[in-house]
Amino acid sequence: MHLTGSDTASLLNDLLDTANVLVVELDCAGKVVWFNGAVSRLCNTELAGLLGEDWVDKFVPPGEHETVRQCIDRAVGKPAGANQKSSLLLSDGTSREVDWFYKPIHDSGNHRVGMVCLGHDVTEAARIREALRASEDRAQGVLATAVNAIVTISDQGLIETVNEATERIFGYTREEMIGRNVSMLMPEPYRSHHGEYMSAYKTTGLRKIIGIGREVIAQRKDGRVFPIDLSVGEVKLPNGRIFTGIMRDLSERRALEEKILSISEEEQSRIGRDIHDDLCQQLAAIGCLSKVVYQRLTANNNPEAVQLAEITRLITRANTRAREMSRGLMPVVLDSAGLMAALADLARSTERIFRVSCPFHCDPPVEVADNTTATQLYRIAQEAVANAIKHSLASRIEVSLELHDGLIEMIIRDNGIGIQNEKQGQGMGLLTMSHRARMISGSLTVDHDSFGGTIVQCIVPSIAPSRPHL
Repeated sequence: MHLTGSDTASLLNDLLDTANVLVVELDCAGKVVWFNGAVSRLCNTELAGLLGEDWVDKFVPPGEHETVRQCIDRAVGKPAGANQKSSLLLSDGTSREVDWFYKPIHDSGNHRVGMVCLGHDVTEAARIREALRASEDRAQGVLATAVNAIVTISDQGLIETVNEATERIFGYTREEMIGRNVSMLMPEPYRSHHGEYMSAYKTTGLRKIIGIGREVIAQRKDGRVFPIDLSVGEVKLPNGRIFTGIMRDLSERRALEEKILSISEEEQSRIGRDIHDDLCQQLAAIGCLSKVVYQRLTANNNPEAVQLAEITRLITRANTRAREMSRGLMPVVLDSAGLMAALADLARSTERIFRVSCPFHCDPPVEVADNTTATQLYRIAQEAVANAIKHSLASRIEVSLELHDGLIEMIIRDNGIGIQNEKQGQGMGLLTMSHRARMISGSLTVDHDSFGGTIVQCIVPSIAPSRPHL
């Protein structure tokens, strides 16, 4: 079937009339020559009543008249036409935002005979963009005022966004962080192993921090390490996933906790010195007097000498126990090797006092230069050994100290009856041990040993976190 010229023109008019694109034809004076059905439907008006009317006066709000006329004038001199967003005035007085394209029409002699205007109603899209912009502004406002560091990380572990708190806490500028691997905020050995953790998680789905949260140590730009509370969330996207890390600086809280523990340690030391310098001396004096009386009674063949001998023995034993107690209360770490010596002494005194096997293993030697770390590890070992004797009824307790991959690992294992119920696993002693481990940015686990009994494991970084002064 062949279409005549009139048929083609009629088909074209029908297509333009039913299209969703706004089409307007103007003459050289800007008067309405024709517009399609999309304009009629949107403006609720008919073409017949507006033929020859000035387009700008009838369909553009007064405040935009000058701007639209200037754009139409510019389009006349441009072969490619011109674009502009402007408002389209409707019959009820409301308006819609339209993206217009103005294109001049020329006759066969290249004389301008009018203007064609093509428009898309972008009102809803503009509203959505404005809502998204407002939502983004609110989100940015929340991020900017948050006291915690908030970092978004790509699937490859690269930093995508940071808030102002991240810059303040870590000391880097935004530009120094974005695009780099998030491991830059971690000290060794965690920095080197971060890629392995990310790969393992993507392969196995096994979570260690994501969706769980834990206390870890971070590193500032100047190299100082400090404790943080880290919470990581995951958002899956059609083309991958992103991670959001929220970090709270625990430095000041740790400093306060250390001050409280320091006061406790000082009080324990004072009690230890009092026991050693006062009580032990008095017991020693009493023991000497009793020996003198024992010797006199023995010389006179007095039957009471036997009972006095027993009293002398008990006084000597009490003096020995008091001295051991004083050593346990007083500071144990005087140099980098002090922790090993203190743990070895703890093992020997445990064997001697409680008549249990308590070997200490530390091969190769592990030197702990930070006195606070060494002291807290020793207190944890003391508590774990005491629990093994009192609660687990152990006959063998093993204490070991190792260093590997920049981490100090201390393990206390016993062959007792183990943790019998959940309440026992949340006792004051275990809570105290956990608190001491957190104080030195470490982790503590207490669990059933595969060989029977209980295993207490404390892992801390060999580099001590920086401690602010209060």
